[in-house]
Amino acid sequence: MGIEKRLRFVISAIVMSFLFLISTFFFFDKAVIFIPLLAVAAYICTFFAVFEGIEKNEWFMLFILPVLLTVASYLFYFLFPVRWLTRIPFVLVYGVSIYAVLLSSNIFNVGVERNLQLYRAGFSVNYFLQTIAFFLFSNVIVSFHWGFLANAFIFAALAFILSLQLYWSIRLDLHISREVFHYALLTMLAVGEVGILLSLMPIQTSIFALTVSVAYYCTAGLAHLYIDERLFKHSLREYIIILAVIGTIVLLSLAW
Repeated sequence: MGIEKRLRFVISAIVMSFLFLISTFFFFDKAVIFIPLLAVAAYICTFFAVFEGIEKNEWFMLFILPVLLTVASYLFYFLFPVRWLTRIPFVLVYGVSIYAVLLSSNIFNVGVERNLQLYRAGFSVNYFLQTIAFFLFSNVIVSFHWGFLANAFIFAALAFILSLQLYWSIRLDLHISREVFHYALLTMLAVGEVGILLSLMPIQTSIFALTVSVAYYCTAGLAHLYIDERLFKHSLREYIIILAVIGTIVLLSLAW
């Protein structure tokens, strides 16, 4: 293709935003139709944006966040009142987010050196938007009021997929190492257990979603620093403070 790569990012983001906008005009009972359509569109648009040099597990890893962020955003949208006042800002935020995801995917694809600022920016954006996607999904999952086993399974599966991509992006190997796989499993177990615990507590939906998302953020953050051999005392202290704050919020919000 003779289209400049940056222009392809813009085109992909615009196409996805337009499709997202169209999908919001239909009621939630049509979500079964639009979820796979948006997921496939996100995969195709990501491929169009970063198709050069995709090899082996990159066919999966580079597409995880664009697809999951799109599906999470679509489902989360229906928790808002359906009106233009919410539709346009939401679609704009999604468009900017998907553009940022495409930039990060491209950085991972071209194999930028890990000590360069460009890679660090791409990694940080990827990590941040992973947490946002997890939070959006969490709100949707909790709103269904399923049992603790269903919650634990879904949260664990989501944590495994996202953390696998996050830990892989540390070294960008063409094969998933045993270390990356094992730490993704540990993250899955930790977040799943938090999901079970919160499901058995009288806690508000928003606090539930926030807490399990923070659990993923902290668990994945500590694990990726350990894998990257950058887990220092000040980093550990920061995550402990975050967990202490969210734990306090949970205790204060319990409705016994």
